Amino acid sequence: MSAATTIELREVTKTYRLGDVQVEALKGVDLSIATGEFLAVMGPSGSGKSTLMNILGCLDRPTTGRYRLDGEEIGTLSRDGRAVIRRNKLGFVFQGFNLLPRLSAQENVELPMVYDSTPSSVRREKARKALSSVGLAERAHHLPSQLSGGQQQRVAIARGLAMDPKIMLFDEPTSALDPEMIGEVLQVMKDLALSGMTMMVVTHEMGFAREVSHRVIFMDHGTVLEEAPPEEFFLTPKHDRAKQFLKQILSPMH
Repeated sequence: MSAATTIELREVTKTYRLGDVQVEALKGVDLSIATGEFLAVMGPSGSGKSTLMNILGCLDRPTTGRYRLDGEEIGTLSRDGRAVIRRNKLGFVFQGFNLLPRLSAQENVELPMVYDSTPSSVRREKARKALSSVGLAERAHHLPSQLSGGQQQRVAIARGLAMDPKIMLFDEPTSALDPEMIGEVLQVMKDLALSGMTMMVVTHEMGFAREVSHRVIFMDHGTVLEEAPPEEFFLTPKHDRAKQFLKQILSPMH
């Protein structure tokens, strides 16, 4: 894994105002992600994981602090400037598949490139390559209704990959899947990790964090409480809140 730094956050805060109440979603987060690293972000609901994802994905910007991507200052960019970064450098996979039901798998993968005015021949070739990379070349002309949940999420991953992103961001990518379908998506992400793609996943799924990630960070109340290699984090978590969280997600009732 390269030692070069792709993402760097320094003292990042995010405060939302809800009426007369201020909510501190992030409280001075420091974070670096190396090129080719796969980072798993874990923590209870309300810990700041989604806010962190939104800032890294240029969907929002910090209240204070610095965010650099490839050495470029991102935190102070305008909305249009952040849109350019999203289009040119970032791929997204969300909880929902967000596939258009009347379009085939290939057409769904091509759609962002249509908005980007990519020539049709280039779109088709990129879409075919992306679908092949997630093992769905033979399903290119199937509608979403003809695909399993795992296959639909793999189409969503292909859609992100087709834009040739530098970084892939995954927000709970298996939360809408049955357990038997999670393995399909996990395998795709293992392959991406082996290819050297820089990735971050917000997840409660142990498989991503334990089997694929290079590093796990644990968040609670807007701060990063712990970070460690997965084998260390899951075997010997140091912080009491991390221990409680792992006990909860490993319990039979979870």
